[in-house]
Amino acid sequence: MRNSIKIFSFLFLFGFFQLHSQDFNKEELSFSEFLGYVKKYHPLVKQADLEVSSAQAKLMTARGGFDPKIEVDYNKKEFKGTEYYSILNSSFKIPTWYGVEIKAGFDDTDGQYYNPQNRTPEAGLTSLGISVALGQGMFINQRMADVREGKLQLRLSDAERKLRAIEVLYKASEAYFEWRKSYNEAELYKRYLGFASTRFQGVKKLIELGDSPSIDSVEAKITVRNRELNVENANLKLAKAKLNLSNYLWIENVPVELDDMVRPEQDLIQTVEETLKTDTMMVNVESLDTHPKMQALESKLSILEVNRQLKANALLPKINVGYNYISEPSYFDTFNADDYKFNIDFSFPIFLRKERGSLKMAKIKIQDLKFDIGQQRLELKNKIKAQQTEITSLRKQKSVIDELVNDYTMMLNSEEKLFSFGESSIFLINSRENNLVSAKLSQISIENQFYISNAALYRILANPD
Repeated sequence: MRNSIKIFSFLFLFGFFQLHSQDFNKEELSFSEFLGYVKKYHPLVKQADLEVSSAQAKLMTARGGFDPKIEVDYNKKEFKGTEYYSILNSSFKIPTWYGVEIKAGFDDTDGQYYNPQNRTPEAGLTSLGISVALGQGMFINQRMADVREGKLQLRLSDAERKLRAIEVLYKASEAYFEWRKSYNEAELYKRYLGFASTRFQGVKKLIELGDSPSIDSVEAKITVRNRELNVENANLKLAKAKLNLSNYLWIENVPVELDDMVRPEQDLIQTVEETLKTDTMMVNVESLDTHPKMQALESKLSILEVNRQLKANALLPKINVGYNYISEPSYFDTFNADDYKFNIDFSFPIFLRKERGSLKMAKIKIQDLKFDIGQQRLELKNKIKAQQTEITSLRKQKSVIDELVNDYTMMLNSEEKLFSFGESSIFLINSRENNLVSAKLSQISIENQFYISNAALYRILANPD
């Protein structure tokens, strides 16, 4: 039975990884799919989610300051058969929001030697009362401040989670674009290596027939060797780019490596802006209130404001008033206003230098952060506009390089026709082809810059969800 369970478990796990590995062994891995895997499974993105979990734990800790509390204090002394005293003080306290605390208690004292003020009836003494802070702590106290800060910290942590996640997604996007660029360069060199090899074989036949000088075979062979070097170097770059891309591919807690047959998305120019949400229509430069960076700064400002209120509250005198109705347990149902305990505590520093200094420092921190918020808002707007300008420029450059590639292609085709009529040379064909290859490499490079520029705008907008 145990062996059957082991075999079933193995088959289940094998099937699980086979199912998911099929996603990476198909012919094409699109950019949107890749980014989806990174968002869902990458450890650093999951690590960013811990920011929120940590803030939730801190908020729970802060709310613990308002948890009801049971206290029991029991002291007993016996010596040489004499019970000196047996004193029990127990209470149940319920802290509330606005500096009010409700308390119920039971006291019992017995023995021969104890402080007379601790004496209780034989059945013990019950009490029910309330304690109110009339000065410091009435409208805000440390417990209230901790809870407010905990709620604000939750919002701050969510903003910081987005900022951390966007960094991972940006680097993952760069890795994908570099893989696509390296793949296209490798394919380009392989294709033109094939052209150069075919041309070399054709030139050799022409030399054998006496229709071409033997020096042409040397030049054709040089081109083949150069193309072979280009292919080898491009394959090395592609291998490195693929390994770098694999750093961002995970399924659950298992890293995944791409199959050699998988290629990047070739129509990425049509989908990249939709995937990254960087289309001009989607970006509102003037409204940045929902931007994670601004939300983080505003949350920090709110936390500082809570601290300022707490410091301002310290300027008030400490006045704590408590009233407790006391009664024997059997008489608790009969109210007698003359049976009570009452206390009042008062304290107030004369000069308040410590309190006024702390409040002033809190106000300075708030003003300092407000200046920073204004500057950060301006910088964000300008960064977004600058990145949009760069994307527009690269789109125009892409249009120009496309036309240039078409023109070089026409020139090469024309030169090959002239060569077939015996009116051109291998040198001119190689020259035209080198110009075309350089133009196509520039085309690949400009496309890649366009993608990276969109990723940079995505990073600035910081909207990973």
